[in-house]
Amino acid sequence: MLVTHARVATLGGQPQILDDGAVLIEGRRIAAIGTTAALVAAHPDEPVLDARQQLAMPAALCGHTHFYGAFARGWAYPGPAAASFGEILERLWWRLDKQLTLEDVRASALVCLADAIRHGTTTLIDHHASPNAIEGSLDVIAEAVIASGVRASLAYEVTDRDGTERARAGIAENVRFLQRLRRAPHPQLAASFGLHASLTLSDATLAEAVAAADSGGAAADGGGGFHIHAAEGIEDVEDSLAKSGKRTIARLKEAGILGPRTIVAHAVHIDEREMELLAESGTWVTHQPRSNMNNAVGLTQVERLLAHGVRVALGNDGFSNNVAAEMKVAYLVHKLMQQDPRAMPADLVFRLAYDANAALARIFWPDQRLGELAPGAMADIVLVDYKPTTPLTAGNLPWHIIFGYEASAITTTISAGQVLMQDCKLLTLDEEAITAHSRELAARLWSRVQAPSES
Repeated sequence: MLVTHARVATLGGQPQILDDGAVLIEGRRIAAIGTTAALVAAHPDEPVLDARQQLAMPAALCGHTHFYGAFARGWAYPGPAAASFGEILERLWWRLDKQLTLEDVRASALVCLADAIRHGTTTLIDHHASPNAIEGSLDVIAEAVIASGVRASLAYEVTDRDGTERARAGIAENVRFLQRLRRAPHPQLAASFGLHASLTLSDATLAEAVAAADSGGAAADGGGGFHIHAAEGIEDVEDSLAKSGKRTIARLKEAGILGPRTIVAHAVHIDEREMELLAESGTWVTHQPRSNMNNAVGLTQVERLLAHGVRVALGNDGFSNNVAAEMKVAYLVHKLMQQDPRAMPADLVFRLAYDANAALARIFWPDQRLGELAPGAMADIVLVDYKPTTPLTAGNLPWHIIFGYEASAITTTISAGQVLMQDCKLLTLDEEAITAHSRELAARLWSRVQAPSES
């Protein structure tokens, strides 16, 4: 396929803007980029997708999300508003996830995948929990991912909050899915070993998870290390100190969780020594500003982490898969928190969302170049009906994204050469049917959730 008449923003190490540009797609990858005139002349028989002067960019990536949270949208959980992060976990998330059936797991994944396609996000790293529907849950999500056409890395959140039996079931689900992908790899799927958070994990369960990950391949070249929340709220630090006398990151380091294939989500409440431990171990940190604001936990110190040499990427923690919205919030909230307009400039936000997320994704898909439009890169492309009212250059594109571009202007999403949405119509998923089914299931789930006084 030949995408023609586009304003092509390549990103990557040598970013360019090509006016009236074209992208030649062969199979799953980009074969050539050039002017429309040159590529049409060289490939006259290729099927053509006319971009009609829209902006063509690499599709977005998300470093940390929760498909299972889809049914929380609009749910006014019983009782007064939660007064702390711990209460939010206990009264919202730990009530909702216990009610999920495998049918709910599938439906919530499809909701989030449709949302991702609509917002031009084609690579996602998911972190799943369904304590009463553990076995096979990652397979159910995987089926939805394959049907959608995007790629996703999956993990089950092991936790002790539902007892030893379910903690071990979570461990088994991670190992089983890792082994499934080793036996039968799929270009859209990857896996890491999921853990909920330090505050819901005993030393014994951490040790079991590490041993299982070693035997199951999570720490080997074919696996993705661990994926865990850490120091998101102050509760995690207090719990870690009480359990071990160590702060959260130090406890995870001692347990064998940190490493270059591990993702630590949030890392809000950490000190300088913990930053050093993250840097020394090569551990990834993902930043989710909308979630940090919503839970009132504080804000990840992104620029200090980067100064220490920590690798930081951008996620959404289960908010919409609208990466542009996450970028805008990241750009603004750090300025507010630091009372410094120089904080978190747009080009830094841009690097987190594209360069860092693409580097993180290479852990899971080492043979797939993402986050750029270049010969040999995966053909993950979005077309955006963005007509800038000021000059657009490779140098000022980040500021156009922050101040002008809206993800609602995305008209076409392509992943690995497959058109998933064209002219705002989803092609791989029936969005209307998914939405109607989700409304039904969510209503039933809400009715199953008991009031706090009855729990």
